[in-house]
Amino acid sequence: MDSALSDPHNGSVEAGGPTNGTTRPPSTPEGIALAYGSLLLMALLPIFFGALRSVRCARGKNASDMPETITSRDAARFPIIASCTLLGLYLFFKIFSQEYINLLLSMYFFVLGILALSHTISPFMNKFFPANFPNRQYQLLFTQGSGENKEEIINYEFDTKDLVCLGLSSIVGVWYLLRKHWIANNLFGLAFSLNGVELLHLNNVSTGCILLGGLFIYDVFWVFGTNVMVTVAKSFEAPIKLVFPQDLLEKGLEADNFAMLGLGDIVIPGIFIALLLRFDISLKKNTHTYFYTSFAAYIFGLGLTIFIMHIFKHAQPALLYLVPACIGFPVLVALAKGEVTEMFSYESSAEILPHTPRLTHFPTVSGSPASLADSMQQKLAGPRRRRPQNPSAIYEESNPKDPAAVTESKEGTEASTSKGLEKKEK
Repeated sequence: MDSALSDPHNGSVEAGGPTNGTTRPPSTPEGIALAYGSLLLMALLPIFFGALRSVRCARGKNASDMPETITSRDAARFPIIASCTLLGLYLFFKIFSQEYINLLLSMYFFVLGILALSHTISPFMNKFFPANFPNRQYQLLFTQGSGENKEEIINYEFDTKDLVCLGLSSIVGVWYLLRKHWIANNLFGLAFSLNGVELLHLNNVSTGCILLGGLFIYDVFWVFGTNVMVTVAKSFEAPIKLVFPQDLLEKGLEADNFAMLGLGDIVIPGIFIALLLRFDISLKKNTHTYFYTSFAAYIFGLGLTIFIMHIFKHAQPALLYLVPACIGFPVLVALAKGEVTEMFSYESSAEILPHTPRLTHFPTVSGSPASLADSMQQKLAGPRRRRPQNPSAIYEESNPKDPAAVTESKEGTEASTSKGLEKKEK
């Protein structure tokens, strides 16, 4: 997991640039400001739109878009898993050829990037399709086993519009695979970030504090304590970071002196900001106070990171500044409003949003669909306790209510009643 903000403009060698030991000329102040500002803007976009889409994702019924909930146990394990992964990548780059490793990673992220970009642009592209567009539904289903042991591995539903988005995303994927251009890299990176913020949900604020606090220590240790993270970030040719050239004004689109921002510095604070947006909605006050507060805190924290990095000319662990800002600012607002208890007792995974079915318990289901249908029919056909009914109600349920038959029966009853009265009068 790459979480460092790096500034290679002081003659250092960066991935994708010259590697023959020559140094680059220093970037102009205008180029540096443009690069920093672009990185900040690119970081804000997936957080803002991903948080909005996370609300819709929580309300949706589509199984393929269901969010993945992070619990406190997951949050506590994540820094350890991330550290093992980072150290493993570092050792791989030291032992094996960097060229072959990056080739395998490029193919892997080529597939993931196409799927992520397709999912990202799908809501926007749907607005451009005409009303009479022939849209057909498809389903991709992979199962394992047979009979009662059949298990679903992949069950993905899509339509013709999704196939069009997939085709457009494949063009970007081929461009990235062949050229490794920084624009294609950023398109994939933005798609990964937005999907992460949208589909990864923290279950409560305490879990978010555990996750951000653990990664705070992780980021500081691996950036300041060792050269592992910076080495992996420069060697790893995959869209796990956003980059922007500082010499764009001099060299145009072929610029190669990049400043970079790891996707971890976007997704990790982003899922916490998205949680606060859902908390705002749960308060039903028609305000997004905590969302805007945490969003402003992220801007402040990332801006402070860039400033300090520029002053000290050294890569900075962005979470060192982002975590205190993104947690501290909303907590201070909650203290001022007297809503600290509500904030920390809020459960995102337990909320009942509109149009969202909710189960109070999860029954154990096993067997094939046919056996499940038979068992449900047997339950429906079993004895039921019924309320006592009067004889007329039982008669009405056991006989069809034909209007003609009802009319004839009424007429016959009235006729027999009138004859009985005539006999009594005689």
